Amino acid sequence: MRTHRHIRKRPIAEINVVPYIDVMLVLLIIFMVTAPLLQHGIEVDLPRADSVPAEHASNDEILVINVDKDGKLYSQVGERPKEPISLERLKAQMVVFQKRKPNQPIYFGGDKDAKYGDVIQFFAILKTVGKDKLFLMTESPEQ
Repeated sequence: MRTHRHIRKRPIAEINVVPYIDVMLVLLIIFMVTAPLLQHGIEVDLPRADSVPAEHASNDEILVINVDKDGKLYSQVGERPKEPISLERLKAQMVVFQKRKPNQPIYFGGDKDAKYGDVIQFFAILKTVGKDKLFLMTESPEQ
């Protein structure tokens, strides 16, 4: 009579990482596709005009101020660039910016439907701060 010996298999104590790699690659592809679609800043419908792009050094800090069609001002320098900023806070930011970078220009993007009075308020702040270098942002007619 034969005796049957049962050979016991030991459990594998290794983690199978293949499914994790698959998930990681899928997430990587999703992020690569969605990253260019994310918008930075606020939505401003710039006026169209034939103009020459402004030149600036790539390592320079740029102060961009936007006014939307409702007259709200936005500064891309600060803690919350997507939230409107008060005139007093904007003036304080510009004073600090003027002291740190006196020759650095300011870029202003006004919505084409913004009220003239809202734009003039920004220019009044510029005058009180003593800033005289300003670029007005537009879109090219081809876009």
